[in-house]
Amino acid sequence: MGIRGLMSFVEDHSNEFFTDLKLQDTKIIIDGYALFHRLCFNSDLDLRYGGDYDSFADVVQKFFESLFACKICPYVVLDGGCDISDKKLTTLKDRAREKIQMAHSLSVGGGGYVCPLLIREVFIQVLNRLQVPFVQCFSEADRDIMTLANHWNCPVLSSDSDFCIFDLKGGFCPLNSFQWRNVSTIKGTGDRYIPAKCFSLDALCRHFSNMNKALLPLLAVLCGNDHVNLPVVETFLSKVRLPSGAAGSKGRRHHRVLGLLNWLSHFAGPAEALNQVLKQLPKKSRGDVRELLCGSMEEYLQSQVKLQDFFQHGAYSCLDACGLGLPQWVLAALARGQLSPFISDALVLRRTILHTQVENMQRPNAHRVSLPIRQVIYGLLVNASPRLENTSGNAPPPQPLAFREVERFHKNIKTSIVAAVELPKDHCDLSRLTELSVASRRALLLEALKVRPAVLDPIPASLKLPIAVSCYWLQQAEAKARLHHLQALLLGMLLGPLRAAARGPGRCPGIPGMRRASAGSVPWRCARSCRGPGRRRARGWTWTWPTPSASGSPVCRWGCTSTSCWLHLSRSPTSPACTAGAWHTGCAAAC
Repeated sequence: MGIRGLMSFVEDHSNEFFTDLKLQDTKIIIDGYALFHRLCFNSDLDLRYGGDYDSFADVVQKFFESLFACKICPYVVLDGGCDISDKKLTTLKDRAREKIQMAHSLSVGGGGYVCPLLIREVFIQVLNRLQVPFVQCFSEADRDIMTLANHWNCPVLSSDSDFCIFDLKGGFCPLNSFQWRNVSTIKGTGDRYIPAKCFSLDALCRHFSNMNKALLPLLAVLCGNDHVNLPVVETFLSKVRLPSGAAGSKGRRHHRVLGLLNWLSHFAGPAEALNQVLKQLPKKSRGDVRELLCGSMEEYLQSQVKLQDFFQHGAYSCLDACGLGLPQWVLAALARGQLSPFISDALVLRRTILHTQVENMQRPNAHRVSLPIRQVIYGLLVNASPRLENTSGNAPPPQPLAFREVERFHKNIKTSIVAAVELPKDHCDLSRLTELSVASRRALLLEALKVRPAVLDPIPASLKLPIAVSCYWLQQAEAKARLHHLQALLLGMLLGPLRAAARGPGRCPGIPGMRRASAGSVPWRCARSCRGPGRRRARGWTWTWPTPSASGSPVCRWGCTSTSCWLHLSRSPTSPACTAGAWHTGCAAAC
């Protein structure tokens, strides 16, 4: 979510609305989506060449080590798939277009912020390795975060301005003032803490004539958030004379926030203020607008999901999810982050959004090469539950076995209809997929990749999946791979274990004679054979790297293939468990 102009407005008034905090010895609820974006975009990582995953993993580890040093117990909550109503689809499409423009800028040497394809998965891998408790919600996580934080009376760490609206007992700490790189020590006691700022909702309300906190959700929808962007709201704002408030406010959005806060402070409660809003609108539209605004304001009420039950007992229960009739193993795997939001979107909405990456925008998007793999995935999901028919408010695909994909087309987006593959009968019952034998799962995976089992017999176990993906990739006409692309991928597959062997004791699984890195080091180190523009020196050698727009597309396509295969297909119960080596290779391929 997010409220236009609100975060920058309150930060401009930090002396009035924020208090300094020495954070230590407490639980903290972390908005996982906000955190991994913040760490990705504010750590001087290379975003142009598929993902500086090893450096990103180091940053994530250091972040949580800072928390541990201050006896802060983090609980990470991640967003899941889209809401069943798909009411944010317009917003998501707008954001996809913005990412395409930023990806294009990055591809030609400019600036921009686009998360590499596997950043979220690397983040989850680090959480698992450090044993940081986390949960993946069934849909958007904001309300669940608020409810859990109030249950435990602890602060929330995020960059989402919606947390300025929630009434949080323990307060809201914005990420941009959370100085985790500057751990300090209290003189005399030696106790360590992280300097932070904590937003005070009470201070905000006091500043505006002790306004009723219950009015703030109406502020959110009138300012405009991810759910409401109505022309009729603009009509209201043009007709009502908003108080200008104090001088010095910045820009149109700040003027709107300040004026609305002053205007709302004159009302006793949201019902009275909402009636005044509706009076400014044509009578014929008032009923529909009231319903929409009231529904959007309910997004700021307490959630029925009790995440404390998941963190304490491993039990995740969500009424929306339970009402869909999905198999229990699917719900459990989604909550544990073992299945991605891509899967829940495909299950619930029969619609997926293919993530934009940095590549040559004049060529077909790199996800096209993995389309046959996704068709197999859709075939596994198509008969998940009869209750899923027409759950989305949008029109269903015209064919019964079809899914919609929102994908990049040049520098814009388009929606494509994709037919699911019809699979054997014993693969069509999602509730019984876990009963398939390992041999059956492996056969389906290799069939999807068009690879004969005998090809992989001499390959070490940790490299079977990446080699199979490479075989698939080389067979695709769209890949247009050359020898140096293949050499770069093979180098990436081997360089990680070689570096790991040089860093610490312990055997490296699947590579005879190799040794594994120690527990404190990061096991994924990627080859840089296809990285950024310019020149870099090391040990007397000089490499020159082309831009993605010049030569990166084949490797981008390998990255998309490995993502579809490893992240979505091989992590389902249709294949044996993916090894750490396959994960490392997926990272290397995206570089």
